[in-house]
Amino acid sequence: MGEKSWETLEGACYGCKKCRLWETRHNVVIGKGNKNADIMFIGEGPGQQEDLQGLPFVGPAGQLLDKMLSAIDLSIDDVYIANIVKCRPPGNRDPHEDEQEACLNYLRYQLLLVKPRIIVCLGRIAAMAIISPTFRITKQRGEWVERKGYWITATFHPSALLRDESKKRPAWEDFKSIQKKLLELKQNEL
Repeated sequence: MGEKSWETLEGACYGCKKCRLWETRHNVVIGKGNKNADIMFIGEGPGQQEDLQGLPFVGPAGQLLDKMLSAIDLSIDDVYIANIVKCRPPGNRDPHEDEQEACLNYLRYQLLLVKPRIIVCLGRIAAMAIISPTFRITKQRGEWVERKGYWITATFHPSALLRDESKKRPAWEDFKSIQKKLLELKQNEL
């Protein structure tokens, strides 16, 4: 993609036809938030509201994510949010492996541009794509791994919390751990 810039990334994404998802999209959903954030949240893909508005996490799951961020003294101005795939899978189905593979270089490019210190995978699909193909969200959520200078963890996707209230407490523990890791990294700079 040549020189590293947001314009280059956006142009490549808007013109992308690497997989079949472009055929049914309304909008390409690249990301939102602070492009110099210390924390980058990554979900699986846009839902209906995201596809219509062209922004990630704007529906009910996004509203819950906003509340969760606020609870650890963060807002959209402090983080960057993206997805594995940039186009909505029909009927909000899980993105297929070939669709994820087609989009992963765009996500890698975003990581190079944002340069976060912490990556938080929201849900099983993101964790399997970023941490390990064998990742088990229920068993491994909240664990930290360091890779290529990034601290990476995973927690439940906010939409899973909307469907299953019992996941809210573990997700809250994960968010407190994210807050602690960020403070720890900032203290180590001093």
